[in-house]
Amino acid sequence: PQRPNKGIQMLSVQPDTKPKGCAGCNRKIKDRYLLKALDKYWHEDCLKCACCDCRLGEVGSTLYTKANLILCRRDYLRLFGVTGNCAACSKLIPAFEMVMRAKENVYHLDCFACQLCNQRFCVGDKFFLKNNMILCQTDYEEGLMKEGYAPQVR
Repeated sequence: PQRPNKGIQMLSVQPDTKPKGCAGCNRKIKDRYLLKALDKYWHEDCLKCACCDCRLGEVGSTLYTKANLILCRRDYLRLFGVTGNCAACSKLIPAFEMVMRAKENVYHLDCFACQLCNQRFCVGDKFFLKNNMILCQTDYEEGLMKEGYAPQVR
């Protein structure tokens, strides 16, 4: 998926400034805070996802635009993201789901485990990719020893 289009900034309205017009409702913004996104100003209630109606200023500091829609990350990925299949279980991975990647393979978080002993990997754990199989260090080294590739100890 592509990167977010723009950031959302929350700004304090200075009491001595002329009220800005809201890009969503075209009324003057007289609130204490306003949002700036897409080089326009918005009421906090007016900058919403076109699909789920969530207030974008509350769900993060990014928004996505495509086909004249303003979207939250989840709906952008649901509508325009790429789905694929897990390299371990072959089941569909929705575009909005978090994944683990190893080279060109993509995995569900729950499927990212050693395919011999089922040890799950945590962030920072060492793993090996051999013949398109994810292996923990122990199973990888045992496989090398069986194949005669282990370094010779003298």
